[in-house]
Amino acid sequence: MDESSLASAEIPLEWAGERFDRALARLFPEYSRSRLAAWIKAGRALLDGERVKASARVLGGELIELDPESAPDQRLEPEPIPLSIVYQDEALIVVDKPAGLTVHPGAGQARGTLQNALLHHFPELARLPRAGIVHRLDKDTSGLLVVARSERAHRALVEALSTRQVGREYLAVVQGVPVAGGAIEAPIGRHPRDRLRMAVVEGGRQAITHFRVRERFAAHALLAVRLETGRTHQIRVHLAHLGFPLVGDPLYGGKPRFPEGASPALRETLAGFRRQALHAESLELVHPAEERSLRFRAEPPTDLKALIEALRRG
Repeated sequence: MDESSLASAEIPLEWAGERFDRALARLFPEYSRSRLAAWIKAGRALLDGERVKASARVLGGELIELDPESAPDQRLEPEPIPLSIVYQDEALIVVDKPAGLTVHPGAGQARGTLQNALLHHFPELARLPRAGIVHRLDKDTSGLLVVARSERAHRALVEALSTRQVGREYLAVVQGVPVAGGAIEAPIGRHPRDRLRMAVVEGGRQAITHFRVRERFAAHALLAVRLETGRTHQIRVHLAHLGFPLVGDPLYGGKPRFPEGASPALRETLAGFRRQALHAESLELVHPAEERSLRFRAEPPTDLKALIEALRRG
């Protein structure tokens, strides 16, 4: 595959049983189905690194790698969705994504995504796979995300991510209080019974998460979490597996836990926090054209700040 235009995406768990060609079309709606079919036959669309037939059934959680031969079909509509741009130059853009914004179209959503917004603010991104998006954040995770603005930058960023040369640190508010930080090295794959979830499973893909305790509260903690790998829902799965699920996580968090003697205000805040308390706070990478180190930091959004303050007050 030509790394200069390589794009990748992970198949959502709920698509288990879908045909490979249909999953590919849903993940890459900027390309026509006829073009995608031709690329499957040519071996330019791989499923977990293997050539498969268009009719092959997916399990959910596999990685698709696509090597487009030319510029994408301009089928996605640019939309004037506001963006918080932390940094931009001729090679890349760093965005502070709000919680609630889906990164790219898929699963029946062709509008209202970060990709639609990027095409409006930076029309030249239409010539790049997925408008230059090289990694993703879950819809309800806020924070920093880097976007390539040129083919050279796209190639370099894809390579840097695959070789773990991009530093990503997150803020996470968890239920329970870890005694100390540490590393979690446990393989992640599709949950054996619930296809909407990931889990630590034997035979899953390697996943490594590092964390340290930044602040302790009565029955919760604020963690700084660093990814070494980038699996679907990795932080959420690993911390829940350790017994410290994220506050508000609809898939892995369970019911809210209230510390003994919690004030009515704290109870209301914890019960009302309806997204995973996770924020991509910092991003470190080497500039793809100038080979200088770049470091970015994004303050947590208002709702997460309010949650932390409520926990401090008890």
